[in-house]
Amino acid sequence: MAGKRFRVVARVSSSNPKAVKAVLNDAIKRGTIKEAGGDYVIEAEVEGESAKDLNRALLSALRRAEKRTRLRTEWTSDDGATQRFFDYVLKKTTLRATGAS
Repeated sequence: MAGKRFRVVARVSSSNPKAVKAVLNDAIKRGTIKEAGGDYVIEAEVEGESAKDLNRALLSALRRAEKRTRLRTEWTSDDGATQRFFDYVLKKTTLRATGAS
């Protein structure tokens, strides 16, 4: 079963950047990972059932490598819904306005 497509923009900070970088390289297949001020900034496209599931899977993998890792993400689906997370917690959901007149 194919999942939805999401665009993710994320910032990862950790006390062990080398361990986290290895996990990010494995997890992010279509996208970029840049270093910025000791953090990693990710822009990628991924597929999955929901933003919540994708966020949880990514943070869980990162925390297996380094427990003291923080993840701030913004997941935007093809239907225009954007969900923002801090670690595992959903902070905000917004819907893109349609241009109907």
